[in-house]
Formats: sequence, structure tokens, C-alpha cells
Amino acid sequence: MKTVLICHANRDIIRYGIAPWMDSFSELVGIIEIKDRPGSRWAGLHRERCRVGWLRLLDVVALRLYYTLFLARRDTAWAKGQLSQLKQRFSPLRENIPVLRTYSPNSNEAKQFLESRQPDIIYAACKHILKPQIFSTAKVGTFVIHPGICPQYRNAHGCFWALANNDLENVGGTLLEIDEGIDTGPVHTYLRADFDEVNESHIVIQQRMLLDNLDHLAAAFQGVFNGTLPSVNTEGRPSQEWGQPWLTAYLRWKWRARQRARISS
Repeated sequence: MKTVLICHANRDIIRYGIAPWMDSFSELVGIIEIKDRPGSRWAGLHRERCRVGWLRLLDVVALRLYYTLFLARRDTAWAKGQLSQLKQRFSPLRENIPVLRTYSPNSNEAKQFLESRQPDIIYAACKHILKPQIFSTAKVGTFVIHPGICPQYRNAHGCFWALANNDLENVGGTLLEIDEGIDTGPVHTYLRADFDEVNESHIVIQQRMLLDNLDHLAAAFQGVFNGTLPSVNTEGRPSQEWGQPWLTAYLRWKWRARQRARISS
């Protein structure tokens, strides 16, 4: 099974931890490393403002500021610990794996790179919506490991919104094949993990859905490649696309989590 990883250059845990994991159960034949363009964050905020309006955008920005001031240092230390464990668990990457560095995974150079590598499976660990000319280059399919249960919690922050909605049974992840919609492709398996909603941030919890399920995911990718893992029937289930996390929703979730902890103790 030949695979290609698409990831962001600044996501060390993916670039230097998950890439060796992929090479452990498949032949990793290439990496597309995305460098964010200057101003890309502002462009994302502009899109969110158009979607939810100025007042709710302030709620989004407030959570980002709160996270930077009070949560980021602890989460960074946690991620470094996880990366260290991954490096101990998996062999270092082979030095001859080709790497393409680009601002966009939808560029012509990315398309040419993928066509030259001829992967069976592409794992897209990136925030970009891939164009058909990119995701269709994989012989079997292009996949995301979505941080949320689909189709109920589509878009990039499904774990957060399940927590914020007090829907703890649907805090998880989804191995999802990419199609032309937003997280609307075939579902192949769901991911669950233990988490501490009182002491862990939404970022740590959603990363657990990937990092605590690596053996299960390796088997799932192999099953998809072999044609022995059918897609999950999601017909008739509610489907919703969610936006960026809000500080007000975060604080309500944490208040409920502390209340539950007091009752259970």
C-alpha cells in the first residue's frame, strides 16, 4: 500500500510523528508540506465573519485569546510529550522520501507530485478543502481523520461542538473519505478515546481521537486498501456543518464538566 501525507509544515506532531506511523504500516512515498501564506489567519476570520456576523466573531476571537493566554503553554507541553512518545515508538523516516513544499495542496505542482508518486491512499491532515483534481489522484481514495462524529458534527471542530452541546456520546473522530462536499464522503470507521473534560482542552481531546487510535486506524487503512472494510451506513442521520469555537460555549462546557465532576465525586 503506497501512501502520501499532506500536512502543515508547523504541525510537528503530524509531520514528525504521524509520518513515521504511516511508514510503519504502508510505504510512504511522499509528503506534501504546506506552508501557510502570510495573512491566511485573517482570511479565515473574514470568512467566519461573513458566516456568523461581527458579534459572534468577537466570541471566536475571545476564545483564541483566552486559549493563547491560559491554555496554549500546557497544550504545547502535552503535544511535545506525545511527539516524543511517537518518535520512540516508530522508526525515523527514511531519508529518501520525496517532500514537496508548497503554499497550496491544490497547486499544479502538487498535482504533478501526486501523479508522479501514484499513491493508493492519501491522508490529508490539513485545513484546506482539496479540489477533485487532487483527491482523485489516489487510486483507492483520499481520507481525513476528522475530529468529530460525522455526519452530525461536520467541519473542523466537531469534538468541540459535541462537548459544547453536552453530547458526550458523540465526542470522537471519523475516518472519512473525501468527496466534493465538506465532510460528506463515505464514513469507514469511528474513533473513541478516554478524555478528561475538566482538565483537558478541546484541542487535546480532539487530538486524542487520532493519537489514541493509531493501531485501529492502521488496520482500517489496510482494510480500505484490501476492500474488506465497507463504509458505514449513515443514511437518515442528522447532518450539520459547524463553525469556529466560541468562548461563551467553551465556558458553559467547562462549567457543566466541573458540575458533573462534583456530583460524581
